[in-house]
Parts: sequence; structure tokens; C-alpha cells
Amino acid sequence: MLSLSVPGNELVWLALAVVAAGVVTGLLAGVFGVGGGAVVVPVLFEVFRILNVDDSVRMQLCIGTSLAVIGPTAWRSYRAHRARGAVIEGVIRAWTIPTVIGVAIGAAIAAFAPGDLLKIAFGVIALVIAARLLFGGDRWRINDELPGQPAMSVYGLLIGLGSSLMGISGGSLATFALTLHGRPIHQAVATAAGVGVPISFAGAIGYILAGLPHQGALPPFSLGFVSLIGVVAITPISSLVSPLGARIAHALPRR
Repeated sequence: MLSLSVPGNELVWLALAVVAAGVVTGLLAGVFGVGGGAVVVPVLFEVFRILNVDDSVRMQLCIGTSLAVIGPTAWRSYRAHRARGAVIEGVIRAWTIPTVIGVAIGAAIAAFAPGDLLKIAFGVIALVIAARLLFGGDRWRINDELPGQPAMSVYGLLIGLGSSLMGISGGSLATFALTLHGRPIHQAVATAAGVGVPISFAGAIGYILAGLPHQGALPPFSLGFVSLIGVVAITPISSLVSPLGARIAHALPRR
């Protein structure tokens, strides 16, 4: 349960960390088409650790809260990119159902899996994405065209599953897949923002349902594996900042 004996100076630093996470999340959502879960999850993990949230549910609570935060942020980012004509709408239609199925599988895993498994999944997927960006360049390419619907469905399923296990909107994974098939980075980023909308909302619902049996081990103002306090603290800031990130993205060179 939540500890109320946190020193005042730690509360100040925690509040500043949450505000900073909201700003960075919004910028990441706009610039890279990601929801910022890679920032929100580690920040929340430290916040919940200091507040003595039980380790058996801490990572699940971080991921569920992150997905709930990302939804409105991804929506605003997607709208900003779509206004600039950069979104590949056909990809979003092809991926919506498979990604939601992948998210549901991930939420089911979270209901029964130990927190350490989710930590490993977070680290491994983040490392793969980082390796692609740091070392791959344009050499990591499968084809110059997107595949047919069967392969796209598999991509969508894996993106949804990975997103649900990491607490991200899938933007980094979607961008990864699209650039592997020759889509320009600005198009990939814009489309990834749109893909993140159904992932984040479905993921939040899935983690709420998965966490209901564990309600007794969760801190106050938690709805399943979603901290309502975390959502209220981070979402307004990230949503306000994300359109600025989209403007920055379209002003930046490809590299």
C-alpha cells in the first residue's frame, strides 16, 4: 500500500520529476510519433518505489498508468501530423485490429506474470529499438514497399503485444517496422502516432481489468493497474506539449 511517510523534500523532487516526464512525453510524442512510455515508465517506477508500492504490482502499475497517460497525448500528436498530410491512413486501418488483439494478449500476461518478466521485456525491446536507430541507418531494410495484409497483421499483432508489455503506445515499434519497408521517417513518425491511439486506449482498459483482482495491493486512487493520480498529474502537460513536438519534427532534417 501507499506510504504516507515520504519526506517533504522527496515529494518536491517527485513532483518535479512527474512534471518533467509530462513535458518530455509530449515532445517525444510529437517529434518521434511515440507516446513517451519509455520515459513515463521509469519515472513512475521510481515514484512508486519511494511510495513503497509492493514490488509484485509496481511494474504493472507503471505500465498501465503509462498507457492511460499516452492516449490523449497520442491523439493530439496524430491530429497535428495528419493536418500536415504526413499520415499513411491505410496502415492505421490495417493495424488497428491486430494491435488491439496484441494489446489484449499483453494485458492478460500482465495479470499473471511476475513484475520481473515485464522489466526484462521493457529492457530487451528498448535495446532492439536503440540498436536499430544507432547502428542500422538505412541498411536495415527489408523492402521498399509495405507487405500484404497477412504480414501487416503479424506486424500489428507484435507491435500491440510489445507495446502492452512495455507500457508504450507502439510508436517506436511502428516506426521501426515502417522504416524497414522504406517509408520516409517523417511519414513513419506521423503514422506511428496514429497507430498509438488504439493501442494506448485498449492497453489502459486491459490493464484496468487485469489489475482488479489485485486491488488490495495497489495504492489509493488506483483503478486496476492504472494510477489515477499519475494520469491526472502527467496527461495535461504531455497533451499540451505534443503539438509543439509535431511542429519540431517537420522542421527537422531526416537524419
